[in-house]
Amino acid sequence: MSDRHILTAVAWPYANGPRHIGHVSGFGVPSDVFSRYHRMVGDRVLMVSGTDEHGTPITVAADAEGVIPREIADRNNRVIVGDLQSLGLSYDLFTRTTTVNHAQIAQEIFLGLLKNGYVFPKTTLGAISPSTGRTLPDRYIEGTCPICGYDGARGDQCDNCGNQLDPVDLINPKSRINGETPKFVEEEHYFLDLPAFTRALGDWLDSRRGWRPNVLNFAKNLLTDLKPRSYTRDIDWGVPVPLEGWRDRPDKRIYVWFDAVVGYLSASIEWARRSGDDDAWRQWWQTPDSDAYYFMGKDNIVFHAEIWPAQLLGYDGEGDKGGTPGSLGRLNLPTEVVSSEFLTMEGRKFSSSRQVVIYVRDFLARYDADALRYFIAAAGPESQDTDFTWAEFLRRNNDELVAGWGNLVNRTVSMAAKNVGAVPTPGELTDADRALLSATQGAFGPVGELLSRNRQKAAATEAMRVVGEANKYLSDQAPWKLKEDPARRDTVLHTALQAVSDCNALLTPFLPHSAQKVHELLGGTGVWSPAPRVEEVTDLDDGSPYPIITGDYDEGQAVWASRPLPPGTPLSPPTPVFKKLDESIVAEELARLEDGQ
Repeated sequence: MSDRHILTAVAWPYANGPRHIGHVSGFGVPSDVFSRYHRMVGDRVLMVSGTDEHGTPITVAADAEGVIPREIADRNNRVIVGDLQSLGLSYDLFTRTTTVNHAQIAQEIFLGLLKNGYVFPKTTLGAISPSTGRTLPDRYIEGTCPICGYDGARGDQCDNCGNQLDPVDLINPKSRINGETPKFVEEEHYFLDLPAFTRALGDWLDSRRGWRPNVLNFAKNLLTDLKPRSYTRDIDWGVPVPLEGWRDRPDKRIYVWFDAVVGYLSASIEWARRSGDDDAWRQWWQTPDSDAYYFMGKDNIVFHAEIWPAQLLGYDGEGDKGGTPGSLGRLNLPTEVVSSEFLTMEGRKFSSSRQVVIYVRDFLARYDADALRYFIAAAGPESQDTDFTWAEFLRRNNDELVAGWGNLVNRTVSMAAKNVGAVPTPGELTDADRALLSATQGAFGPVGELLSRNRQKAAATEAMRVVGEANKYLSDQAPWKLKEDPARRDTVLHTALQAVSDCNALLTPFLPHSAQKVHELLGGTGVWSPAPRVEEVTDLDDGSPYPIITGDYDEGQAVWASRPLPPGTPLSPPTPVFKKLDESIVAEELARLEDGQ
């Protein structure tokens, strides 16, 4: 175990419904591949997130069902927890924003910003629904962008030009809930003084190295027109504003986006409290040589490359107004904001309302988790929007996982089990043997370097290229033709088995479920690729029950290096590692999509 501490901060899935495969292609699989690789290297990883449970969409869903918002949050929290655990996402803690701990930390950040002068009161125009009298959140108002003319800009941001907006600025604003024109009335709110961080944010972004260009360029462009943003909202579902005269008001809460990003810190603190060392979180948040990587889709860049860093800078007292750190102490800024582009589906945007969607749970009910993980890693929206098609999913599963990697494993282990019953003892190696072992052992460096920079598509491609070399070696050496030369046969089989072992290590971050199977097929015992588990816990402060995802990830045997296979290790006839899919699934899934199932 190294002394390097890495925080993997994973975007918080919103708990207004189950998550679809487009969601997990942005925040889920990339963060887990990254974390599993760094654990194999020996780094101390803390991977945290949870369900984001405050805000208007949940209150809208609750009103539609005639229940309280907490009931919606509780139900969807359990669905999301089960789905992410089934996908193999190795959270040290996946929690929720409705804990007492989270509310206290969110309030502490607010008070630290207020003390340093970066949060201030202001009377502003707020949108309300004329028919209900209820506040309309910015994201629930749409109109024409006054800057670029895009028809479909939201009240907080235009997704076309990326500029921040206020609802009152929109041309022809309409409510997304019922289509009516909102009424604007004067309201008092607290605002985050974003312009006071222009210099500090610029210096921080200028110091970033290795970011994906689209993320860094977008973040820097945001600095050209920073405006104060409302830190509070008129809503009754969220974290109370911790001020006299505000704390007990039923209609004022901290804005859900400002509360949700604090979740990375509050989850780390909850994890430490559950570990028995209340201060353990500080090693990831306050030591100078620790690193923090934030994973999300591109629609969240503004909150992770601007809003959250500004909150941290203000709490630390490092904006234009100066100040001193709050009671938690100085907090580290992100090392990198790792944002993916969007995944579309059969040429269309994912849309739950339009039934253009496949939820994680439905996908995993029919297909292996590693098949989805592999598609996202090898063909996902890492640096550009990518279309998920069932034909391409079928091809990658059958050609690359089944016929490529799975076939190498099965025929190598099968021949060794049949002819020897164990890992054979090798004889003198030939140039071909040494060339293959050099290729597999030498791949740990370049594949690891790519994974460390979050170039996962290139890393998966390189790992599968090595699998191709091993398959070619096996075909060229044809051990099934060496019955009259058992010594050479055993040498070839041992070499191929060692290559399988090396390739399995290279593919473990991408394919944790099948990596454990391959480990066992090679005669390995114990845990190779640790799996997350769901635990039922109670709130550390008020005793309310909820599920978390956690795991014992340091207990596995996986290491990022070639490990010699001991001759004589017993082997049994293997079972297929992956399932070949029938071509009929393409038509079946397209029919489901059209039927809205």
